[in-house]
Amino acid sequence: MWGIVPAAGRGSRIQPLAFSKELLPVGSRSDGGAERPCAVSEYLVERLILGGADKICFVISPSKSDILEYFGDRYGSARLAYVVQPEAAGLCDAIFRASTVIGEREDVLVGLPDTVWFPKRALASLPDGDLSFLLFPVEHPEFFDAVVLDGDTVKEIQVKQRDARSNWIWGAFRMSARGFHDLNTLWEARDRRDEYFGTLVNSYLAAGGTGVGIKTGEAYVDVGTISGYRTAIALLAASRDGVEPRPTVRATVAAETLPRLPGGRA
Repeated sequence: MWGIVPAAGRGSRIQPLAFSKELLPVGSRSDGGAERPCAVSEYLVERLILGGADKICFVISPSKSDILEYFGDRYGSARLAYVVQPEAAGLCDAIFRASTVIGEREDVLVGLPDTVWFPKRALASLPDGDLSFLLFPVEHPEFFDAVVLDGDTVKEIQVKQRDARSNWIWGAFRMSARGFHDLNTLWEARDRRDEYFGTLVNSYLAAGGTGVGIKTGEAYVDVGTISGYRTAIALLAASRDGVEPRPTVRATVAAETLPRLPGGRA
């Protein structure tokens, strides 16, 4: 199974940095008995591997060679590949650029590299269907992509909608090989105009596609803002102490997240 890490965004919400935002030190981990800083994107890579990915594709901009230098060709049990997104053109563009290396027979997991979430093994709960979302409860769904369900069936993705009808947002998702191909084909047929994955999914559902939402997520933090960074540190500290993350430690996104780059990611 492939994991996709869309890492070509400019990171304007947390600048200035002297390196790619995906390498922002957040917490620490043990390495051969020594404690070292942990890049925020390592949390996603770890979770993709725990979800079953044995190959991971980073989609990076031409200026982000430091990500390649940091991760190299392997992370734990997973082999790594890199694809270039020439300019920030949205999440859909980033995801489907990975088709350069992804074959036609393997499922795909996708997450966002500037997030920290728990439980870390939650991706393993997603079923084998064409499209399934890992959902998290948040206090301010209007800053995310809220997922409206009928039972477990996805009815609509409300993309950063102020009056969102659900407080469950997607934090990661899984596609079968067929689902990845069908969504890519639909995106191409729509002249690649979908920047947000949610708007593409809405068209996919309207065309007869199906998706499910799994409410396994418990805590989700977007580390792309200073407030999110602080929340992530608190969340990781609680986890390291063996304390299961509490709902009150969920991300409460500040108004500074409102300015958006193309694709909705900074």
